[in-house]
Amino acid sequence: MGSTTYAESELKNLFKQFVYILSFLYLAPIMTIKLLSCDAIRPDRRAISRTIEDIADDVDSNLAAEFTDILLAGSPVDIEVSFNESSAYRALRKLDIDYELVE
Repeated sequence: MGSTTYAESELKNLFKQFVYILSFLYLAPIMTIKLLSCDAIRPDRRAISRTIEDIADDVDSNLAAEFTDILLAGSPVDIEVSFNESSAYRALRKLDIDYELVE
């Protein structure tokens, strides 16, 4: 009974990979982004609100709309984004939103 079959060894390898991925997702660092201003000539409130809702962690549509109003009024807004969200930066640049990364 000391030898393992190929299926058993593959199952062990898959389990190790699953645990590794699960630990990475659980420990995924959070990045804080400070939204400074929106330089668009005619800012699209709905698109900005939807983008904030999509990229920010724990932000619902009402809070995203409130953040949008604050941002367009000229005050900075801090949001938390999962570290692996590189598409978040692209979405902000597309909407002409200036931002800085906060450590």
